Amino acid sequence: MKSIKKIGVFTSGGDSPGMNAAIRAVVRSSFYYGIEVSGIYRGYEGMIEGDICDEMDVRSVNQILQRGGTMLKSARSKEFMTKEGRAKAYEQIKKCGIDALVAIGGNGTFTGAKIFSEEYGIPIVGLPGTIDNDLHGTDFTIGFDTANNTVIESVDRIRNTAQSHNRLFFVEVMGRDSGYIAAYTGLASGAMKILIPERESSLDGLIERLEKGRKNNKSSSIVIVSEGNKWGDASDIAKQLKEKVDYYDSKVTILGHVQRGGIPSCFDRVLASRLGVAAVEGLLNGKSDVMIGITKNDISYTTFADAIKIKDVVDNEILRVADILSI
Repeated sequence: MKSIKKIGVFTSGGDSPGMNAAIRAVVRSSFYYGIEVSGIYRGYEGMIEGDICDEMDVRSVNQILQRGGTMLKSARSKEFMTKEGRAKAYEQIKKCGIDALVAIGGNGTFTGAKIFSEEYGIPIVGLPGTIDNDLHGTDFTIGFDTANNTVIESVDRIRNTAQSHNRLFFVEVMGRDSGYIAAYTGLASGAMKILIPERESSLDGLIERLEKGRKNNKSSSIVIVSEGNKWGDASDIAKQLKEKVDYYDSKVTILGHVQRGGIPSCFDRVLASRLGVAAVEGLLNGKSDVMIGITKNDISYTTFADAIKIKDVVDNEILRVADILSI
């Protein structure tokens, strides 16, 4: 591995709380090791267009640790999916003297990084920045904890009105292909039922659970629905239930993009800081084409190929405990 003199850092895809903390960690640890840093705005799109800041230093990342979103902005780039687009991106980063890249994002980000590294031989490491917690090779992704806390706070407030009116609420959370947010927040908020893409469910099973709650004098109920649930979204499920049993006063709340925003939690700030430093140290130690993660509280390295292709599933123990406690 040739000597690295300048690292380019960027965020790509959906934003997640803690991305700024990761940027800060990459910038400051780079300067600690005597390496320059360039910030690439708007992910791969900004890379193609040469939207690159050469003035990042230890002071340029002041007061971003506690901010949600990403100071470098984020975007998805169709042009980067083409050979011509990647060639433009490579010309731009070479023009700026960038020797290596730190990519902060999820599946799409790492897919692009893998191809780019293979085509041009530029060292790239990735940080798992996504609220979905759906990347193999890390116990937790940056933003997952904060998103969970946002959901729990919302569900706690919804429960107040549910109890006041003896209502059934269907709360839809993010997770098109992954049920991690639904599973964790369902357990933590005392949901009566959790519906996720990885688990089979049925209307009859939901009604059976509701009836069991009625017999136990349950005055209100919360059902957490992952948006990718194969049975349908929260509105579809509520409609199907009403068609079969009309004595439940059902309401639907879709939390949507509020889950991506907000002040990052302590956990996400610590996670992002550790991973940011590990990314720089990994590059200096010859690592490339890998995602930096945390496994059993230790830094781990997983190839982009495995991080993208291997599908982790929600721990059944989380769902088992939630089922026991939902009576």
